[in-house]
Amino acid sequence: MRWEAPWLLLMLLLLPLLAVLQRRHHPARPAAVLWARATGPGGVRAGLVRAVSLLPWVALALALVALARPQQGLSLSETESRGVDIMLAIDMSPSMSAQDFQPLNRLAVARATAREFIRRRPHDRIGLTGFAATAFTQCPLTLDHEALVELLDGLDFGLAEDGTAIGMGLATAVARLRESRTPSKVIVLLTDGANNRGQIDPLTGADLARALGVKVHTILVGRGGLVPVPLDDPLMGRRIQMMQMEVDPVALQEISQRTGGRFYRATDAGALAGIYGEIDRLERVPVRSIVYRDYRDLAPLVLGVAALLLVVAVLLGSTVAFRIP
Repeated sequence: MRWEAPWLLLMLLLLPLLAVLQRRHHPARPAAVLWARATGPGGVRAGLVRAVSLLPWVALALALVALARPQQGLSLSETESRGVDIMLAIDMSPSMSAQDFQPLNRLAVARATAREFIRRRPHDRIGLTGFAATAFTQCPLTLDHEALVELLDGLDFGLAEDGTAIGMGLATAVARLRESRTPSKVIVLLTDGANNRGQIDPLTGADLARALGVKVHTILVGRGGLVPVPLDDPLMGRRIQMMQMEVDPVALQEISQRTGGRFYRATDAGALAGIYGEIDRLERVPVRSIVYRDYRDLAPLVLGVAALLLVVAVLLGSTVAFRIP
């Protein structure tokens, strides 16, 4: 609510003075006084007489309020942001089933933390690449984060052959950012092992990213060494076996260094969540909100109410209820 001419509201201060002057020069009509006396000071008709006598004053007050032009504001907001284009490249090789991130395996924790990362970035286009022995795009860059999360939940073991093609996963994510026109392009690459498959080695993928101005943050998950891995034994059923896991932090460090990103290592679920939180804080661009305001003039409505009160006062003042009995 705003007033176009708020100074005119000062005229309301004149109403008490006008009421005093009116009372001195125009005393109450005998009919109203006699009727009030006839029905008693607490009577219904006496109260009605007093109420009707106030209606013209209320109408005058409303007319003065209308002169001040009250206006009701309607605001519309529009968010303007070019955002960040982000590709998540997640390792889904069988080694990601290791259960050193109790009570979940590595891939389940990676999905959960990526889901929270997506939730925090509603203005960014985000896509998803999965890789094992080969790499593929699970979801292209999109603002439809509900669909993205559904596809993220579908990223699971068995979608590609056994192996860890880090270079292929990185190159596939870079290809998805090739046509991006945003000034900030980022890849978050998560893996638990060393590159052992694929036609593109990790450093070649890093050079491709650098050439296109893509920053790559790398995350190495898991402790390495002997870790518990579930196995499906045809004779003994599902069992947990300690297996030796190879990791290659040097290659991941070099990828992030060449592209201007950062290297992280997560040995538990809490650390991984913290890493995604730090990346979320690093990769931010200003979001500008534009607010449009429109105002609806309430003066005609207020004047209409004032006119209605005057009509009611005239009609009631002319009825038999205000005549001498």
